[in-house]
Amino acid sequence: MIIESLLDTDIYKYSMMQAVLHQFPGAEVEYQFKCRSEGADLRPIRQDLEREIEHLCSLKLGPEELNFLSSLRYMKPDFIEFLRLFHLQSRFVDIGEEDGQLSIRIRGPWLHTILFEVPVLAIISELYSRHSWPDHELDKGRERLERKIEQVRELDRPGEFVFADFGTRRRFSRDWHEEVVGKFAREIPGSFRGTSNVRLAKELGLVPIGTMAHEFVQACQALGPRLAETQRFAFEVWAREYRGDLGIALSDTYSLDAFLRDFDMYFCKLFDGARQDSGDPMEWGEAMIAHYEENRVDPKSRNLIFSDSLTIPRAAEIWQRFRDRINVSFGIGTNLTHDTGVKPANIVIKMTECNGQPVVKLSDSPGKIVSTDQHYLAWVRQAFDVPAD
Repeated sequence: MIIESLLDTDIYKYSMMQAVLHQFPGAEVEYQFKCRSEGADLRPIRQDLEREIEHLCSLKLGPEELNFLSSLRYMKPDFIEFLRLFHLQSRFVDIGEEDGQLSIRIRGPWLHTILFEVPVLAIISELYSRHSWPDHELDKGRERLERKIEQVRELDRPGEFVFADFGTRRRFSRDWHEEVVGKFAREIPGSFRGTSNVRLAKELGLVPIGTMAHEFVQACQALGPRLAETQRFAFEVWAREYRGDLGIALSDTYSLDAFLRDFDMYFCKLFDGARQDSGDPMEWGEAMIAHYEENRVDPKSRNLIFSDSLTIPRAAEIWQRFRDRINVSFGIGTNLTHDTGVKPANIVIKMTECNGQPVVKLSDSPGKIVSTDQHYLAWVRQAFDVPAD
């Protein structure tokens, strides 16, 4: 089976899950799956997907896995005890077909559905690879992997160029993912600092890297005060949960301009930095540096993490622009874990409702906007003063 451990997911799923347990244990949510790749028909993998999800729901965390999670300083004992009893439940997942495409809805308590997203996407990605290219050899992938390592070594200050693997959800396969991460860890340990994947971090002795995802900020549209205050509310709740740990704020749930308005001097000093996941990275970096300076925070004491559709050369270009002005690092996903000579499916699972009301993500890239209700989307745009394109 593709998923053999509940740790085969991104660490930010566990950090958000802990915050949900403590802050919003009664929240009910819905997620929807979407394939953004034109012409990619995923219906033939439906039967295998259902079988894989049933297996996923049979998994529980064992003592060694729980010990690893409890070794992370920000994981709290009551959460570990909750995980000792936890397993996913397939009754929260509805798989069907809609408009000639595979459809997936995940609906239920947030606490009991939050861990579905990443492994389900990893399953779909690997099943699609098997179905589309059953005899695919990885020679091209290994050549490209070697070239990536050389690209890092050829930088003028390679020891200062820092990146991590963020590629679990769209990997070519579990085995290829492990090969890629292991190769980077052995060959360029000074630059390759970790992985978002908890299982690989445990097995390879790496640091699990990640903080929050858009769903946490989105859910606060239904869980917080009036709409215009919900981004600040999300950051306040996060800071209350982690008391200075995991201090990277996600900047593009409502657009960069809305983020900068909310991310005032208090948050500039409270959080260690911010993550960019849409829009122009150069414009974003310049805006963040200027914002820190305006709020009397030394940019060199803060961290910018870039994670939007990166390659090693593109990350190096961003790094060379900002490296002497602020601390920069990179989370690279699909280009690390699916660069094997075939085209990956662009697949996502996004939260669309919380407590019975729609939630949206505006983003700084039009293609990443998430909304199932255009009237509610217009209301969010008005609340955060984000014009329609």
